[in-house]
Amino acid sequence: MKELKQPKKTVRDIIAWHFGDKDGKPEIERLSGGITNQVFCVRAKKHSYIVRLGADAGKINDFLKEQWAIAKAREGGVPAPEVLEVSVEAAPVPYMISRQSKGTEATYHAGRSAILREMGRFAAIINAIPTAGFGATFEWSLNRLSHNTTWAAYLENELELEKNLETLGSAGMLDPSRIRKLRTTLEGASRNDRPPALNHGDMRLKNVLVDEKGRIACILDWEHCTSNLAPEWELALALHDLSIDEKQDFLEGYGLTGKQISGISPVLKAMAIINYAPAVRHALHAKKEDKIEWYRVRLAGELDLYSL
Repeated sequence: MKELKQPKKTVRDIIAWHFGDKDGKPEIERLSGGITNQVFCVRAKKHSYIVRLGADAGKINDFLKEQWAIAKAREGGVPAPEVLEVSVEAAPVPYMISRQSKGTEATYHAGRSAILREMGRFAAIINAIPTAGFGATFEWSLNRLSHNTTWAAYLENELELEKNLETLGSAGMLDPSRIRKLRTTLEGASRNDRPPALNHGDMRLKNVLVDEKGRIACILDWEHCTSNLAPEWELALALHDLSIDEKQDFLEGYGLTGKQISGISPVLKAMAIINYAPAVRHALHAKKEDKIEWYRVRLAGELDLYSL
């Protein structure tokens, strides 16, 4: 990300442009920064805001996608941030302004079981929102040439299935028979041309704020939201770092039966495996042998203690 020379000044200019001086001189604190965003908290006399600055001009599309998805989710009763503005009008880079959401991060909360059940329930609501096309470009965009209208097009153009399979095979993560099975499973995942739905794409405890009673106050970080197969895509990511009991909490909250999970399990596993390919590629490029070895252990299923 190309850093702005004076990002706090940029944020101050944005706030002044949209709110004037009616709320006094705000206090600005940088919260985080990464490849695609710089994030700031703006505390004024009466209100607090989150301002995200995009890395480049193209980031406006990601912000618009998030704005669309959040609006749809809020209509369905999902607690999500209130987005006030997505624009390039008051800054040299795209930005998003939202009201600061109240609550504490759910990751270390004592009531994780109940929180995960509620997360599952909200995930089901999100996944019930219909979309058209597959991938990151869907209804939020008026463009049509960049849409993947079929699951097959998504696998080729956005998921880069063949490239990722080649990575996993050449790195010794999967043998040829497992590569073939992975390809067949993913290509057949959209049975009878199943329509896609909205997926949050990162429904995990770190992206959930809870109130003092442990109830979900806000679901954050919609940056990875996508139009995709549901619940498979959502679950492959949401269940990734949960214990087996926590997985069950989430799935019961979602409303899925054991029989239903058994039916979609091959696709869940295939999506979880293929999503490792970029991380494997990065580790190979960086020559991180220890990390590569542990990836082989994971993808061989050696950490799965419940099946033979």
